[in-house]
Amino acid sequence: MFGYVSKLASKLRAPSVEERELAYLNQSLDRVDLEYRQRQIDRGMFRNRGIGLL
Repeated sequence: MFGYVSKLASKLRAPSVEERELAYLNQSLDRVDLEYRQRQIDRGMFRNRGIGLL
């Protein structure tokens, strides 16, 4: 029973930052695209940034 609930909960949760980064890298078409995507991730593309209103 617990295994079923655990599987269901894992399906409902949002993907982690690491999972989104890996999925983004896996979509690269060639080495140049992969390197570009790695630089984007290094710059914080998937990291939460605070919204500075003031």
